[in-house]
Amino acid sequence: MRTAVYVDGFNFYYGAVKGTPYKWLDPKQLCKAILRPHFDIISVVYCTAKVRPTPKDPSVPIRQATYLKAIESYIPELSIIYGHFLETKVSYRPVDPKHGNLIKVFRIEEKGSDVNLAVHLVNDAHKGIFDCAIIISNDSDLAEAMRIVKDEYGKVVGLFTPWRRYVSKQLMRHSSFQRTIRKASLAKSQLPNPIPGTEIYKPKEW
Repeated sequence: MRTAVYVDGFNFYYGAVKGTPYKWLDPKQLCKAILRPHFDIISVVYCTAKVRPTPKDPSVPIRQATYLKAIESYIPELSIIYGHFLETKVSYRPVDPKHGNLIKVFRIEEKGSDVNLAVHLVNDAHKGIFDCAIIISNDSDLAEAMRIVKDEYGKVVGLFTPWRRYVSKQLMRHSSFQRTIRKASLAKSQLPNPIPGTEIYKPKEW
């Protein structure tokens, strides 16, 4: 069965690998470890955005860039689709009234990954690229795209959700089957270090 994988990078990172030793992950191998052999993975669409350095962690963009370069080099079926970060000034009411009625703060939001994933998912279904789509996310905003692919295009839609989070009921409603991404599967699906034929190494902090 021709199978295309769609990864919501940040949703997956915070739900499955942050704070674990499994960040050096091969998303294609992860799906192969969970799926039965008749699922033939023909493409992996990885949706993310380039992170910015922070005072506490100035090297985070370097680690991310290293990982993205690694999966691009090692997985020929993989393509990376970039969103962006948006920084805005907003006012919030503080918990402690001693700080006044409102506090101005910077809010940083990752924008575009869910939209990019949904657009590519529906477009690929329309073009007949796959028989089955695997969605790696727990973002309920993807529910309508999944419904279209499953109900209107007649495709099989698998939902893989991070082990740390409850599964979205909206996503479950429009999926053909569900799997939970567990630590054992993450441990079995690590990239080689270094990436063969390159000088790309797993970040030492990982």
